[in-house]
Amino acid sequence: MYLTARPSKKDNVEVLEPKVAAPTSFDWRTKKVVTAVKDQGQCGSCWAFSATENVESVWMLYKNTTISNMLPLAPQQIVDCDNNDDGCGGGDTITAFDYIKSAGGLEPEKDYPYTAEDGTCNFNAANVVAKISAWQYVTQSQDEAAMQQFLYSNNPISICVDASTWSAYNGGVITPSSNCGDSLDHCVQATGWFQQNGMTVWNVRNSWGTDWGNSGYIWVQLGSDVCGIAEVVTSPSV
Repeated sequence: MYLTARPSKKDNVEVLEPKVAAPTSFDWRTKKVVTAVKDQGQCGSCWAFSATENVESVWMLYKNTTISNMLPLAPQQIVDCDNNDDGCGGGDTITAFDYIKSAGGLEPEKDYPYTAEDGTCNFNAANVVAKISAWQYVTQSQDEAAMQQFLYSNNPISICVDASTWSAYNGGVITPSSNCGDSLDHCVQATGWFQQNGMTVWNVRNSWGTDWGNSGYIWVQLGSDVCGIAEVVTSPSV
């Protein structure tokens, strides 16, 4: 769970505007465009998982495909082959998206299995099953309402957070009083939000397996940038 550096916000990167107002609750899992919870193991590859998971969701949604022998995709390809990041030593989603675009796409995990350790790049372009054309910031102003509207109007989103307190999480909602800071060190995926005890709560998919948290998910209160959840929010496009 490591993010080597906080990504810079480049002026020439498109920020997509929301299309419609968001409802009180919504989750892309009900649309069957979110793959199963993964486990990165003892490897600081969260950034590669976050990028891979969001490419999976966007590809399924906009290419009208379902989870099949083509999916899930291969985060190990990014770990091994993205020379701008540091594999199990850390990286960020933005350079991961840049790598995916420049490489011409991602192989399925069945062809490039995950090992939870650094390896030699064995990328085979002939096996690519999903590609992206670009990536964009969802918000550059820590605007969680814009995050909601984008997620609802478009697709799940990649987020980076301060997960320094998450190892002890076993349920409930992470609130501003939970001592969760904003030193971003972990990247994950937000799939939607819901109402819980009078609060609006993000539903966040982690990559620590289904025996952690709420079957692999964590709930984070929406509206106060808890855990820095609104600071680096991106999405690829196909």
